[in-house]
Amino acid sequence: MKTCYIAGAADFAPARFRPSAGDLVIAADAGVLHLERLGVKPGIVLGDFDSLGRVPDYPDVEVSPVRKDDTDSMLAARRALELGCGRLLFFGCLGGRRLDHSLANIQALAWCAARGAEAYLVGEGCCLTALAGGESLRFDSRYSGDFSVFCLGEDALGVTERGLSYGLEGARLSAAFPLGVSNSFTGESARVSVESGTLILYWQDSPALPLPERGWA
Repeated sequence: MKTCYIAGAADFAPARFRPSAGDLVIAADAGVLHLERLGVKPGIVLGDFDSLGRVPDYPDVEVSPVRKDDTDSMLAARRALELGCGRLLFFGCLGGRRLDHSLANIQALAWCAARGAEAYLVGEGCCLTALAGGESLRFDSRYSGDFSVFCLGEDALGVTERGLSYGLEGARLSAAFPLGVSNSFTGESARVSVESGTLILYWQDSPALPLPERGWA
């Protein structure tokens, strides 16, 4: 599966930023500054460049208008899917002074999941992903720390959580009540699945461990 690494302009946690040969790297607006500090050359640089304040000098630059429906990170997600990427990792897309952009990027996870792509928001000490109806996610037993699940949109049905401090079996989660917050890993392999609806999963990340394995519910 082709992977795309997307660099945004917010707080950047570099521990999982490990693109391999054949992976696509996209810089969204001022995210190019993070890549320059890491010595990573992006394949594409795109955005309206209102944060950077200038159009950078790179071979493949895509300039968009400031007045548009997409955020720059959303533009990057669209471009990644157009180029055949099935796995997207967003860096520099959480935290900072723009909570609204963090929320928008969480919605972008659901947008990717609805199109059959797996996407992760990687932050400092945490990671998030969206789980669409019919999917499951399995975590290595070495994960530890906090874990939370939130419903995004219509009620999520058939939610099952195993191997965590608080278990669920075929539960209904609503976007209007945070029933799935403040769970934790137990030292066992943990598995979360949903039959219908969309979940946002948050966990305390361990960059030395593999990202969770996605499968079918």
